[in-house]
Amino acid sequence: MSLDAYFTIGLFFATIAGLVRFQSRPAVVFGVVLLIMVAFNLVSREQLLSSMSNPGLVTLVLLILCSFALEKTRLLRVIASKVIVSSYNSTWMRLFGITALSSAMLNNTAVVATLLSPIRNNPHHFASKLLLPLSYAAILGGTLTLIGTSTNLIVNSLYIDAVGHSLNFFSFTAVGALLVLGCGLVLRFVSRWLPEIEPKDTCSKGYFIDAKVIAGSELIGRSVEGNGLRHLESLFLVEVVRDGRLISPVTPTEVLQVNDRLIFSGDITKVMQLSQFSGLEMFAEKNGLLDSNLTEVVVKQESILINKTLKAAGFRALFDAAAVAIRRDGEQISGKLGEVVIKAGDFLVLAVGEDFKSRRNISKNFIVISGVEPEVRINGIKAWVSVGGFALTIMLAATGVIEMLQGMLLFLGVLIFSKCLNVNEVVRRFPVDIWLIVSSAILLSQALVNTGVVDVIANLVQQGTNNNHLYFALVIIYVATWLMTELITNNAAAALMFPIAYSIALGFGVDILPFVMTVAFAASGSFISPYGYQTNLMVYNAGQYRISDFVKVGLPVSLVYAMIVLTAVPVFFPF
Repeated sequence: MSLDAYFTIGLFFATIAGLVRFQSRPAVVFGVVLLIMVAFNLVSREQLLSSMSNPGLVTLVLLILCSFALEKTRLLRVIASKVIVSSYNSTWMRLFGITALSSAMLNNTAVVATLLSPIRNNPHHFASKLLLPLSYAAILGGTLTLIGTSTNLIVNSLYIDAVGHSLNFFSFTAVGALLVLGCGLVLRFVSRWLPEIEPKDTCSKGYFIDAKVIAGSELIGRSVEGNGLRHLESLFLVEVVRDGRLISPVTPTEVLQVNDRLIFSGDITKVMQLSQFSGLEMFAEKNGLLDSNLTEVVVKQESILINKTLKAAGFRALFDAAAVAIRRDGEQISGKLGEVVIKAGDFLVLAVGEDFKSRRNISKNFIVISGVEPEVRINGIKAWVSVGGFALTIMLAATGVIEMLQGMLLFLGVLIFSKCLNVNEVVRRFPVDIWLIVSSAILLSQALVNTGVVDVIANLVQQGTNNNHLYFALVIIYVATWLMTELITNNAAAALMFPIAYSIALGFGVDILPFVMTVAFAASGSFISPYGYQTNLMVYNAGQYRISDFVKVGLPVSLVYAMIVLTAVPVFFPF
C-alpha cells in the first residue's frame, strides 16, 4: 500500500477515536477530517464540491427544512391529545402506535419533543413508565421508510454516491415493519421493569402568562383535557380565574367558561402555541402587538410602576408596549396579569410597538435585557398548506411521480412564498452539522477509494474468505456498526461504516445492498445507551432515568432487533 493509503487508514481510525472522545461535537470532528483530507490532497476539488451537493444530502437538508413548518402547526399537538387515557395498557398501545407511525413520515426528534410535555404532565401514569417506550417507538418507526430517520437518508446519500441512484422510498418498510412488531411486543413485556419516578414539580418555574377565553371560543363548554390544554410544550396551566375566584390546581376535567382567565407558567418562547386555540386571547394580542418582536426587561427600583398594576399604570400608553408575561424570582405569582402589583426586580416580556425604543422613559423604568424570539405557530390556511403540501409531496415521491429532491425543493418554495416559513428562519435553523457530517463522510469514502484502501480490503476479503463466510461478514458489519452507534451516535456510525461494508461486499463479489441495509438498520439500533440516539437523550433527562434503566429495558429489545435484522435482511435483499 502507498503512504497515502496508510495515512487514510490512520485518519479513519483517528476519526473514530475523535468521535468517542468528543461525543457531543461530531460536526467539529468531521470538519477537522475534511480539512485534513483537502490539505493533503487525498480528494480532488471536484469530489469536494460534489460531496457537498450530493443529491441524497440535499434531499435530507430540504426534508429537515420543510419539517420546520409542520412543527409549527397543531398536527402533532392534536395527535398528542389523543394519547393519554386512564388505562395504562391503552395509553401504552396508543403511544407506541401513534409514535411509530408518525416517525415513519415526520422527524422523529420533533415527534418525541412534542409528546414529552403531555406525557410528563399527564395525571394518570408515571411519566417514567412511558417516556422510554416513546423514544424506542420513535426509533423503530423511523426504520419504516426512507425519510423516517436521518440515518436512512445519510446511508442513502452514500449509496447514491457509490452507485449513482437512490434507494426506494419503501426499501426499508418490510424489515422495518417486522422490527416494529417484534421489538414492540418485547418492549411491551419489559416495560413492567421501568421505574416509577415521581416527577419534579416544575409548575411554578418560568414566566407567568395570562390569556382570556372570549365569547364564541371553541374552548367554551369543554374540559381542559378535551381542549388539549394539558398537552402544550413547556407551558403548564396552573390557574383559572373565574368571576374573581381562583381555581388552583386545575383538574383535567375542569370545564371552561366564557371570560375565564387561564394562567400559564413556563417557557416564554413557547407562548405562540396559545394563539392556535380559537378564542383564547392574550393582552398583547388584543392590542395588536403580539406579532412584534418580544423584549425582556427588568423593572428598576425607581420605576413609576412600583406598587401599581399594569392596568392601573396605563402601561400601553406609557411605553408603547404590552406585557405578555411576568416572572418574579423566588415567588409564585397568582391572579390576572393586568392586576399583578409590580415590584422592583420583576422580569417582564413585552410585545413592543414601533415607538418603544424612542421613548425616553424606557431607561428610567427598565433594564432592557434582550430580545426574545417566540416560536411562531401557524394555523388556518397556512397549516393546511404545510400539512397537506407535505403529505402530497411524500405521496408523489413514494409513487415515483416526482423525485424526492425535486418535490421537497418545490414544497420549500411554496412554504416560503406562503409565509409558512421565512428566509431568516431557514438560514437560522439550517442543519449545518448534518450537512458537514454527511459531506465529510462522503469525502472520507472517496479518499479510501482514491488511495486504494477499498481495493486492498476487497482483495483481502476475496483471498482470505469464501462465500461460506458471507453471512459471518454481515454479522460483523452489524455488530461493528451497532457498537459505534452506542458509542458515537447513529449518524456518525452510519457514515463511517458504509465504506467498510461497501468494500467487503466488493471483496465477496456480491450485491452491496444487503450490507448497505445492515449498516442502516444497525445504526438505528440504539437502545442500551442514552447517548447513542438523540431521542434517548431527550427522555433520559425528562424521565429522570439512570443508565441501568436503559440497559435493563434496552438489552432485550436490542437483542431481538439484531436477530430480526440479521434474519430478514438476507431474505428481502439476497446476496
